[in-house]
Amino acid sequence: MRTIHTKIPRFFVFAASLAALAAPAARPQTQTAAPPREVEAVYPDAYALYCDLHAHPELSSHETQTAAKIAGRLHALGYDVTEHVGGTGIVALLKNGNGPTVMLRTELDGLPVEEKTGLAFASKVRTKDDAGRDVPAMHACGHDVHMSALVATATMMARTKDKWRGTLMLVGQPAEETISGAKRMIDEGLFTRFAKPDEAVALHVVNDYPAGKVAVMPGYLAASADSIRITIYGRGGHGAMPNTTVDPIVIAARTVLALQTIVSREVKPGEAAVVTVGYLQAGTKNNIISDHAELGLTVRAFKPEVRKQAIASIRRIAQAEAAAAGAPRDPAVEIYETTDAVYNDPVLARRLRATLESALGKDNVVDASPVTTSEDFSYFVQQSIPSFYFDLGGADPQKYSQAAASGVTLPSNHSPFFAPDVDPALHTAILAEVSLLRDLLKP
Repeated sequence: MRTIHTKIPRFFVFAASLAALAAPAARPQTQTAAPPREVEAVYPDAYALYCDLHAHPELSSHETQTAAKIAGRLHALGYDVTEHVGGTGIVALLKNGNGPTVMLRTELDGLPVEEKTGLAFASKVRTKDDAGRDVPAMHACGHDVHMSALVATATMMARTKDKWRGTLMLVGQPAEETISGAKRMIDEGLFTRFAKPDEAVALHVVNDYPAGKVAVMPGYLAASADSIRITIYGRGGHGAMPNTTVDPIVIAARTVLALQTIVSREVKPGEAAVVTVGYLQAGTKNNIISDHAELGLTVRAFKPEVRKQAIASIRRIAQAEAAAAGAPRDPAVEIYETTDAVYNDPVLARRLRATLESALGKDNVVDASPVTTSEDFSYFVQQSIPSFYFDLGGADPQKYSQAAASGVTLPSNHSPFFAPDVDPALHTAILAEVSLLRDLLKP
């Protein structure tokens, strides 16, 4: 493990190149970029928090200790903190005169993944999942980076109230990994009990870009997601007498193959869509034909009309294959998890790209590419809140260059080997967040 003492000097090289761009404006009260020295003042505590959170992850909807740690720190900074919003969610408000309300969001949850990074502070946590199974836990998606950055940003904003006006709204959202936490917080009055923000901001660390850079894009950035369960009903019997049965496994197999034609033959070429069958479960013994089979699907799209088309085609194909086989009843098609695509307000995205370029340097702000992963930050966007969601580079720059040259893929989010290069990634996250908030809340 590289310690903080060896990391900070490396960042000074990065920070020095930003110093001129981040220099104070003629009128200090309208300055938006955060000088790197401000970031250095809060970085040691941010790094310590990161190590603690990384070593002690909690699964979705069970983030009790995580939420308490974040809430305690925000309360000590003078924020008006409310806990247990939408389960373990946190809402923290800091009012600083007249002005807009701006929301900064972080996620709280980890994943049921066994960590294999080899970090000195790697998670060794084992816990129970919602089904009561003993599982490992890891911050394999980088939410520990997000939380640490938010607390450091909150610290800087509380210490420099002369540089902004309005209300800063910090949201610690549970259960992002099960795309359920944002909706629960909204259903429990997030925007009625507290405030409805004029703009909302969030980031996500990824290995798609080297640490020290951020990636931005107006419009669609992350896809919608629908989890679908198809139950196919047959007529069970002896495996030696298939003529007396209606085999749901054969129907399921035909259904899986037919589903592959949705993207290849029904969705207009050039439009993005994914229909993946993640599991097929049926039967208990080799010589018994089951009376039902179950398919688990994930469906991704950017445009609402493509999403609607794909789901309608799934229903049609499932019903048609069952009917063709003489199934005793129609299959059940259930959508049990869902979230819209993440859409960046184009006007806001262009404005804040310029802010990031000023704070980080133009070369450190690159174009993002749309991804078919999903994010329930979209539930906040659905509330007619202009929003800006951007990617934070997390890959070690040297390893990133080596991987690009060799064609090797670096560990992605959700991998047991996912470990962002905290310096300069965490520095960059703090600098970016403070600069964006000061711009959106400038006097």
